[in-house]
Amino acid sequence: MVMKKKVGLSFLCIMVCLSLVSCRKSEGMEDGYYTAEMAAYSHGWKEYVTICVMKDQVVSVEYNAKDPSGFIKSWDMAYMREMGAVQGTYPNKYTRAYAAQLIEDQGAEDIDMVTGASSSGENFRRLAEAVMEKAKSGDTSVAVVGTEDAGE
Repeated sequence: MVMKKKVGLSFLCIMVCLSLVSCRKSEGMEDGYYTAEMAAYSHGWKEYVTICVMKDQVVSVEYNAKDPSGFIKSWDMAYMREMGAVQGTYPNKYTRAYAAQLIEDQGAEDIDMVTGASSSGENFRRLAEAVMEKAKSGDTSVAVVGTEDAGE
């Protein structure tokens, strides 16, 4: 009788440990690359975020926008000069700032808005949340974030 109790208790302990491991796994992020993009172009650009996850950590982030031909917004020098003069920031600057915050914080909840790029900051936050959810489930399909999500 004592032997049956010990075996039963051992089995119960093993099952609890396995359930704890499986719970932790579902809350963590799977290694890989994950992308989220806006559903539509805005002012000729479609913003996107791609992250690389390794060992449950976001290790790299690319945040940018592309035009219909695939040209990257941060490469547009004329746009950079114009926006920099008017807003005090430009895509190559604010995209890096937002990406660095995501790597540092490992989450999108507390992203600080960059003055002059708050609209892009809101889009970044929404894209980052979507891409982090993809990483948690290990789903490498592109997440599409619609404008209706922002109440527009």
